[in-house]
Amino acid sequence: MHALALFDDPLFSEHRPDGPHPECPERLDAARAGLLKSEPHGLPRLRLSARDASDDELGRVHDERYLVSLGQAAGKHGYLDPDTYFGPQSVAAARRAAGAAAQMVEALLDEQAGFGLALLRPPGHHARPDRAMGFCLLNNVAVAAAHARARGAERVLIVDWDVHHGNGTQEMFYADPNVLFVSLHQFPFYPGTGTADEVGEGEGRGFTVNVPLSAGADDAVYAAAFDRVVLPVAAQFDPDLVLVSAGFDAHERDPLASMALTEQGYEHMAASLAHALPRGAEGRLGLVLEGGYDLSALGASLAATVCALDDSLAHAAPAKRDLSAQHEADLARVMAVQSTYWKL
Repeated sequence: MHALALFDDPLFSEHRPDGPHPECPERLDAARAGLLKSEPHGLPRLRLSARDASDDELGRVHDERYLVSLGQAAGKHGYLDPDTYFGPQSVAAARRAAGAAAQMVEALLDEQAGFGLALLRPPGHHARPDRAMGFCLLNNVAVAAAHARARGAERVLIVDWDVHHGNGTQEMFYADPNVLFVSLHQFPFYPGTGTADEVGEGEGRGFTVNVPLSAGADDAVYAAAFDRVVLPVAAQFDPDLVLVSAGFDAHERDPLASMALTEQGYEHMAASLAHALPRGAEGRLGLVLEGGYDLSALGASLAATVCALDDSLAHAAPAKRDLSAQHEADLARVMAVQSTYWKL
């Protein structure tokens, strides 16, 4: 049985707002509690210490001037954009979160574990090469993907199921044919990017797959998106490593969005990725925590996702049913665009 390499650090809880904010330390408390509940039923846990990301690791995806300016925020309170706060320990926490994501990749590529989970704060997928954005200071999953490439992985798949489009991650790999970025997200919605027509540029054309979904998408809609788009594209790409921007804010109870996923929907997506890919990524899947702002939903969804990695457990697919005309149109649009690049 594969083990689960787990990365966490007390410093992640020290990223604190100076007042009420949805991206708060209690989110990590909920994630840890959910993980604890899943422990009797899931994979063996390998708890590994997190380290700070190096300047070289960050510089693969972030501009040097931005890193210098971010460093100047250390020890202070303030905002980097209207949504994105920093406190005295935020820059240190961000560096360690990015380093933990890179370490998770090392554990997977070195076969210390078959699966990885990085419980990170601050989150990362909105962070752009040259600026913070949307609660995110450094782009953890992008640092991890670039580190995997530097370590010799030929093809890296990033699946972003956070309810918000991972605009920063997309931007970093938009022209890169070796990193396939797939995002399922509510649209139209923050940050306003992620249309089906955004497919990459230059040599990376066709290696960005956006699945924008109308509000109200539930387990059946996401399962259909996986069956019709995500899994066929992933199988053809045949990645050496799969990374998931695992946001849990598409849950039906999340206060910041309007989707209708349940814990079982997250379980199905994780099980599909873990057990339905070709030879390359089998046993090399790493999850990086992103959003999720209803605390009970976050904990329960994370627990279900971790249990999904254990193929000794039964994982029921959502009941198939007819989708709404709007959601059928959403998926048809994606398939029409992506059929230029993939067999769908």
